[in-house]
Amino acid sequence: MVDAHRPRRIGMVVPSSNTCLEPMTYRMLGEREDVTVHSTRIPVTRIALDVDSDKQFDVDGMRRAAELLATAGVDVIAWNGTSGSWLGPEHDREIAAEITAATGVPATTSTLAYLDAFAEFGTSRIGLVTPYTEDVNAQVVDRYAKQGITVAGHRALGLSDNESFARVRPDELLPASLELAADRPDALVFLCTNLYGAPLVADLEARTGVAALDSVAVTLWRCLQLAGVPPLASRWGKLLG
Repeated sequence: MVDAHRPRRIGMVVPSSNTCLEPMTYRMLGEREDVTVHSTRIPVTRIALDVDSDKQFDVDGMRRAAELLATAGVDVIAWNGTSGSWLGPEHDREIAAEITAATGVPATTSTLAYLDAFAEFGTSRIGLVTPYTEDVNAQVVDRYAKQGITVAGHRALGLSDNESFARVRPDELLPASLELAADRPDALVFLCTNLYGAPLVADLEARTGVAALDSVAVTLWRCLQLAGVPPLASRWGKLLG
């Protein structure tokens, strides 16, 4: 039985080479005492459209990682990675279903969190910024189109080594972000939980009036919903507060 007076516990399955999502998650939560975050890692080092890369996101590996998190009594479990954006959301729905079946804990993923956010906020046309290669972006555009989401414009940084994504400074993302925002999409999306888009969000929204959605923030937003606690501060995205 869950103690109603203890903080809600969020469990996160983290890509092994990710150095962004944990510190950014802690920054977003700030001094909050109503929620704590607990993570475990799975091997993820490279993003590409090939069998070896796809194997990193195997459902069995996700389930085993989630079973470890469940021993900490977490209230929600998230695969905090965006692989479903190119593998397809049905892959992530299988992950979430397998996690819940194995642990009894509600589950989501970064991709499913984005789709939930798009539905809740009426978002159907986006600008997309990623650290990935162009072919990965093209597959994301195709997968999103099948979900009724139009990518009005996108920028790919051309990287495949996952650890390198977090080395991209937020200011390096600004020119592309402003270009895409000029086309007035419903939202600008920073797609990757190892990309520092979140520090740009408040300034970008103030300068352009376009909503900005960062992958770390969107995943945490959905986890907070599932855990039944208040949302994020609006500085991390005016739609998420």
